[in-house]
Amino acid sequence: MTAPGVTGPHGSVTGVRIWDGERDLGVGTVRWADGLITEVTPGGGPETGLSLVPGLVDTHVHLLGFAGGRDRVKGFDTFSWPLVTEVQEQALHGAANAQRAMRAGVTTLRDLGADETQAGIARVFDGDILHGPRLLASGPVGMTAGHLDLFTPRAVKDRPPTADGPDACRALVRRWARAGLTGIKIYSSGGVLSMGDKVGWRNHTRAELAATVDEAHALGMRVACHTHSAEGIDIALAEGVDSIEHGTGLTAEQAARMAGGPVTIAPTLLINDMIARAEVPVSAEAQEIAAALMEHRDTALREAAAAGVPFVLGTDANGYFLEFGDQWRELVRMVEVLGYGPEQALRAGTSVAARALGLESVTGSVRPGLGADLVLMRGRPWERAADLRVEDVAAVVCRGRLASGALPG
Repeated sequence: MTAPGVTGPHGSVTGVRIWDGERDLGVGTVRWADGLITEVTPGGGPETGLSLVPGLVDTHVHLLGFAGGRDRVKGFDTFSWPLVTEVQEQALHGAANAQRAMRAGVTTLRDLGADETQAGIARVFDGDILHGPRLLASGPVGMTAGHLDLFTPRAVKDRPPTADGPDACRALVRRWARAGLTGIKIYSSGGVLSMGDKVGWRNHTRAELAATVDEAHALGMRVACHTHSAEGIDIALAEGVDSIEHGTGLTAEQAARMAGGPVTIAPTLLINDMIARAEVPVSAEAQEIAAALMEHRDTALREAAAAGVPFVLGTDANGYFLEFGDQWRELVRMVEVLGYGPEQALRAGTSVAARALGLESVTGSVRPGLGADLVLMRGRPWERAADLRVEDVAAVVCRGRLASGALPG
């Protein structure tokens, strides 16, 4: 029998205030074995003053970025670093970024620009070769001269794959499925950081998008759609995507259609704030695009949240602009922009986000049978937005093993 507080395949914490992903359960005890929660019970010893919440679920990240932190990029920007860094080295940075997120309390990630590299990292974590968070890898299906393609300078010949025509789109979906990826990312507008891009530009025809979504769903893969424009959101909803990424051009009519439905929005608030204010090194073009989007975004998204549109945590973190651990800051920004209370924001980053990824029977809540992905915190973050801070993370358990800090007892 493992002693209380030990974190290997078996462990427990007692005397902590439990928030289970939906509500405050009061002070109690949580036990786990073989990576799964086995018991959630009231009482069980003197209070420690700590709170326990589920690990965060970030539905939109990019792991293959420089993992040394913003202050150590040594002149590499988000465009040039992938071009001068071997993919084998990038994979190590990706694993390091994921582990950094885990130690900060983000125990599930979805990479929305993945290829065989991130799928391999996910298998290494799943096989417990390295201790890492739950990782879903979604492969991009973009067109030549589309938002994705415009991240690579035009003179570079060795480019990420694109797909032109419905058959090519289906073929790329199948490639990602064969490689072990679990989702697909599409584009129905231009973007902010891509070079020479325009938000209003069409990305893929309706026939191409329809073929991509159909093929992905036929293979059991969820489809996330990057879009900043109202037209792009209309197209995404019409084609049956599972989530909207960014969604800055959302209209009131679209919000009414989405209210209470299954399609979620990951608003990626902080990164667009940072670009619009040039708080990070960006081109004047990117700053101008982001600033124009900001004129509409906050009011539109706040009204959509009030109407019942489901929002989830999605940061667009890549370690260069947003670092891994900034997910807590994104939750605070959701409180400020969307008008959420702290509990609603925490749901958006745990149980609601897990459900959006189809992981509600795996993680995102504290209940028996789910994975032991747990964060012990000082304060009560579901009551006070000021407690939604990475600095208040006292310990993290991921897949039943201690990832950072120390447990009481």
